[in-house]
Amino acid sequence: MISRQWRGVARSTHADEYVEHLCTETFPHLSKIPGFIDAAILKRNVQQGVEFLIVTHWESIRAIEQFSGPDAEVAVVPEIVRAMMIEYDRRVRHYEVLSTSTHKAKT
Repeated sequence: MISRQWRGVARSTHADEYVEHLCTETFPHLSKIPGFIDAAILKRNVQQGVEFLIVTHWESIRAIEQFSGPDAEVAVVPEIVRAMMIEYDRRVRHYEVLSTSTHKAKT
């Protein structure tokens, strides 16, 4: 499994709109690509705005290329998203997932 990670900082006024875009446009599109496994949205407030880390999991780099094109490290950032961002990664990072855990912490 491959973890694809992309980071961007949205203007505070556009943070909710960005999450909405991911949930209604990006993730439904990804779910139709063979080899896509899942996605997560991580966020934190930073001085400039709201920082997001988008983590997707894929079966292989070939599956990712169905989304990214032949250069799997190219960030796919639609124009509508670029307008919401203060800054964002132009290149993504890929990590091979060695293990996962479903262990839940005791509360």
